[in-house]
Amino acid sequence: MREALSHHATDESREGLFRTILSNVCYQETPKDYSLSTRASVVRRRRQVPERPDGRAPRLVAAYETRWPIGTRQRVWLDVLLYTGLRRGDAVRVGRQHVRAGSIKTEKSSFTVEVPVIVLPVLQQTLDAGPCGDLAFIVGANGRPLTKESFGNHFRDGCKEACVPGSAHGVRKLAATRMANNGATEAQLLAVFGWTDPKMAAHYTRTANRRRLAADSIEKLNASRTSIPSPIDPARDSGRKTK
Repeated sequence: MREALSHHATDESREGLFRTILSNVCYQETPKDYSLSTRASVVRRRRQVPERPDGRAPRLVAAYETRWPIGTRQRVWLDVLLYTGLRRGDAVRVGRQHVRAGSIKTEKSSFTVEVPVIVLPVLQQTLDAGPCGDLAFIVGANGRPLTKESFGNHFRDGCKEACVPGSAHGVRKLAATRMANNGATEAQLLAVFGWTDPKMAAHYTRTANRRRLAADSIEKLNASRTSIPSPIDPARDSGRKTK
């Protein structure tokens, strides 16, 4: 691997491709005598998540809601995920007892990080119609709580029957996108979604801010003035010379 790296380091046209392949194959182990910059940029380079906002999301949610109206357990699944922002491992545990307590300790943090459980009116309407369990809002066909694995499978089946692509984690990402697009700050996203790494919140706010700035400034392309603007300092009189 050391010889291959030396060979490709002199070939700029193929260096990018080689680094991508090398980082995928040898992501965990690297020779100890490599320089820190080489190991960081070539082998342990973190894969960047492309920022590709899905403009189909509102239409897909509407299609799911049409197929699964209020009063179906599939609708409870969606609304609990969408209006709490919980991970599926926490969504299958949340129930009325957590609403009374006002929070739930997240599974991913080994139950050390608490996130708020606030039932919005739109979610309350869905929960009142049910069906819900005694200790968990999300239940299966038998009225019993689901494990996070079985819930993930059932939710995918519900999406397929509604003819829309989707997953429980995808709904959580949609919830974060909605909050960011509506002006939520990074601190607010951290509080709601239970992230401990500010980079996660920054990813959503950065995308939302870029879209907001573009919408506010795009009209500047429609300016009617096409002449070259005058300089800030007045031009010198051609008949006078400065000393």
